[in-house]
Amino acid sequence: MKRELTIGMSVIPILALIISAALSIFIWKAGMHFPLMIGVIFAAFVAKRSGWDWDEIQNMMVRGVSRALPAVFILLIIGMIVGSWIASGVIPTIIYYGLSILKPELFVPLVALITGIVSVTLGSSFTSIATIGLAFMVIGEGLGFTPGLVAGAVISGAYFGDKLSPVSDTTNIAPAMAETDLFSHIKHMLWDTLPAFFVSIILYWIVSNSGAVGAGADANVIDTIKTGLNNIFTIHPLLLFMPILTIILMVLRTPAIPALMGVSLLGGLLAIFVQGSTVSSIIQIMTSGFTVDSGIKALDSLLNRGGMMSMLGTVALLIIATALGGILEETGSFEVLTRKMMAKVNSAGTLISSTILSTFVVAFASGAQFLAIILPARTFVNKYKDMGIDTKNLSRCVEAAGTVGINLVPWGVPAVFAASILSVSPGEFIPYSFFVFLVPLINIVFGFTGWTISKKNYNHDSNNKKGEITL
Repeated sequence: MKRELTIGMSVIPILALIISAALSIFIWKAGMHFPLMIGVIFAAFVAKRSGWDWDEIQNMMVRGVSRALPAVFILLIIGMIVGSWIASGVIPTIIYYGLSILKPELFVPLVALITGIVSVTLGSSFTSIATIGLAFMVIGEGLGFTPGLVAGAVISGAYFGDKLSPVSDTTNIAPAMAETDLFSHIKHMLWDTLPAFFVSIILYWIVSNSGAVGAGADANVIDTIKTGLNNIFTIHPLLLFMPILTIILMVLRTPAIPALMGVSLLGGLLAIFVQGSTVSSIIQIMTSGFTVDSGIKALDSLLNRGGMMSMLGTVALLIIATALGGILEETGSFEVLTRKMMAKVNSAGTLISSTILSTFVVAFASGAQFLAIILPARTFVNKYKDMGIDTKNLSRCVEAAGTVGINLVPWGVPAVFAASILSVSPGEFIPYSFFVFLVPLINIVFGFTGWTISKKNYNHDSNNKKGEITL
């Protein structure tokens, strides 16, 4: 017979994960795969002790992983895009012209702004980081900036766009789980997203011009990188139409997987016809990544990457994290942990704070964006209705912490992905991810001040034939 989990039992898997994660990151230096497996083992043990049999636990894991399958395919295709866009000369062309045009005094703010614009149109933080973000990393190194600062600006821009784009998966999931509509959700998010991004750009301008983060372009380094790119690739401005085409496909709301697959294959064709690559070499690059030995360390560290194989570590992390989330969700573990928290909620401020705190709990426990959005939204939606607070406030909060704030979790899938693509550790870019810090903080301030907190009466009048909401 199944027993309801106690708070003590519910917290065991989360504590096991956090403790093993800390040991793995700071002592064992073994990454996050093993700690997440520890979390799965403890969660399965707790479920077993509470009356679930193994077949049921296994099905919980399967259902959890099934939610991640679209993201798995997108990650693999992104690996193909990175490889084919390097081989075709698209990313090298962006770097070449970027080094020629961008100036140090405005570079870092422009990194955040341009990445943000690209991300809004693409609707994908991962794609933005893996394409334009990757190019900015090399340009930043050529201009003398600390990699962590440039990576932080890339991440801030990428998640600004991911948060507001109507074609983003997380932007669609949050209102669906919070029982509100997409465009009300996006409009309501402008209140926290635009101020946070504006302040972030100002901070990037101040920090990048302070001289404390390694700014100071070396003309010889820039010339060396540009010469190296010219020696390896055919550099041509027409190659810049590839990212423009990608943006057009997303604006036309082409489904993500076929659109991304199309631009990855088109990148392969460009590599054949523009760069003189062979079909077999392109297939190898899309599978295992691009490799070159130019003799320029900074250039090689950028170019030697991509391919589906490079994404397998992140894919494995996503699968294990969603398997853990499946158990935590279906055993009611998260609901048990939040029940007492919700019992003490008596104001908009405590409700907003509790929502953001619980979203961070899921983020730290699983490292998965989807779970950090879905679980708190499902748990808190009735509480928002009972208190007469519009659920678009709930969708805004879970996006603030689940879509954006999760980048503060070093072992989370978004941070691990960014680290693998940009070759910068989470510990280096998190302190400079200003937007990631500001968005959750602004929501907490809104909660306690009442600014932008919309109210709504969810008690329908039985005589109201049209179903209008009484305000």
